[in-house]
Amino acid sequence: MRTILFSLVFYGLSFFIVLTVPISAMIGPRALRGHVHFWADVHDWSARVFLGIRIRVEGTVPEGQYLFAAKHQAMFETIALVAVLGEPAIVMKQELAAIPIWGWAARRYGMIIVDRAASASAMRAMMRDAKKQLNEGRSVLIFPEGTRVTPGETPELKAGFAGLYRMLALPVVPIALDSGKVWPRRGPKRPGVVTLRIGDAIPAGLPRPEIEAKVHAAINVLESCAG
Repeated sequence: MRTILFSLVFYGLSFFIVLTVPISAMIGPRALRGHVHFWADVHDWSARVFLGIRIRVEGTVPEGQYLFAAKHQAMFETIALVAVLGEPAIVMKQELAAIPIWGWAARRYGMIIVDRAASASAMRAMMRDAKKQLNEGRSVLIFPEGTRVTPGETPELKAGFAGLYRMLALPVVPIALDSGKVWPRRGPKRPGVVTLRIGDAIPAGLPRPEIEAKVHAAINVLESCAG
């Protein structure tokens, strides 16, 4: 029942929020980002009220521009991190960009589209879009494992992360989380606390094996604690 109520309220409100995106887009980028932040706040409120899911943030979001690299266990963090991290540009799979209206809004917001087939042209397009967002003063958020994983899974990072890290030349802030324990891919959601653990910044310019090892360990630290 909790999951049904959440779906009715959140997705019902989201329908109208997405439909009004063109109005914010016409006003300008700041209005559009505020619109998206409002949607993230609606998501947080709906999760707390109807699902009993709260967020606990451990650590501090640093000021300035960073490449945020987060664990990915549920849809939950793709929305929640928008508000927590201050509206970063998010690397998003191409399939989501094809959704009518929402895909258009995501592109206007500054989402960085990536084709998971990882062709050379797709990688160049991702790098170009990321550089544009960097030049506009925004940070970038990527889920370096490439897709959602179930709690306990710790796959290797996708190649696109290292390329983005090298090209942006930004420090990386790893984010570990455990949303999968309350927000499974299938079945009802469960009440509880989602921990977002913001790690220490890792400097730019490290060799690929070193940065991948450091980020992989940091985003999976909650898995290690659970084990």
